[in-house]
Amino acid sequence: MIIRSKAPLRLGLAGGGSDVSPYSDMYGGLVLNATINLYAYCTIEETQDGMITIHSYDSSCNCSFPLGPELPVDGGADLIKGVYNRVVRDFGITPKPFRITTYNDAPAGSGLGTSSTMVVCILKAFAEWYSLPLGDYEIARLAYEIERKDLGLSGGKQDQYAAAFGGFNFIEFRPDDSVIVNPLRVKRWITDELEASLLLYFTGKSRSSARIIEEERKNAYAGRLKTIEALHGIKQSAVDMKAALLKGDMHEFASIMGSSWEHKKNLADGITNDAIQQVMDIAFASGAKAGKVSGAGGGGFIIFFVDPAMKKQVEDALSALDGFIVPFLFTEGGAHGWKIFDSDNE
Repeated sequence: MIIRSKAPLRLGLAGGGSDVSPYSDMYGGLVLNATINLYAYCTIEETQDGMITIHSYDSSCNCSFPLGPELPVDGGADLIKGVYNRVVRDFGITPKPFRITTYNDAPAGSGLGTSSTMVVCILKAFAEWYSLPLGDYEIARLAYEIERKDLGLSGGKQDQYAAAFGGFNFIEFRPDDSVIVNPLRVKRWITDELEASLLLYFTGKSRSSARIIEEERKNAYAGRLKTIEALHGIKQSAVDMKAALLKGDMHEFASIMGSSWEHKKNLADGITNDAIQQVMDIAFASGAKAGKVSGAGGGGFIIFFVDPAMKKQVEDALSALDGFIVPFLFTEGGAHGWKIFDSDNE
């Protein structure tokens, strides 16, 4: 039997950073995000060799282990191992030999939530394989605990919920640690206009979000006024952008994106740099109205808001740089899995 799953990556439209502890624990966080047609993929194949074989293209890990209840978390494909260890422990599963293969449509560290989306994707595959009683909230919560607590990886909470639910979501992260996902019914013409107006540019350089996020956390723990005020502004931008989105007010949408980026740059050092600023300057000189780095910052993808009539002009200007533009569309569905009964693998 073969089990497959896929989960969509996300664009953080507004509020990103307010979902990171300790700010979300003290003040609550609000995030507006939307999933796009770039995905994390997982395939699990049952085998008869008594081994657990891992092929993780994102971490360049090809390794095998004797069948057992726990895999060593040693820096190689730890997302896969973390999910396996937690699922076996929490659900009392008797392990069976298998081969697992994972990969992403976007590079790791690109700011689209690749790591957290992959955890959701792997969890969805195991849930499909063993018929685990996990809904969208349970998948997202368990993925968060595996990544942040079991594996000790720094980051926020939004990516897991975006991947599990899919679509446009306004997500509340409350101080009592509860999470409420509010799916938004965005009119088709608004989605079309937004797709026509947004340009997704990969700088060509991935980065580790952990250092930037850890600095943001330290600043928040220390009560650094500049960081706290910036996070207040970022959280409010999610509220304001949701209203602009639902009304289809693209001028206001672009304005909020611009002000949100200004707030974000005050969270920690390294969120922007000379290379990012060069891309921004060229895009703005060519007609872009607003821009922001997706995710923690420091590299990866930059989202630009452009008048659709000027989009080709901006694309041509950016083509002279080292990065590249990635076409995308918004998607509605979240993570899902399915089984294939293949007689050759029985």
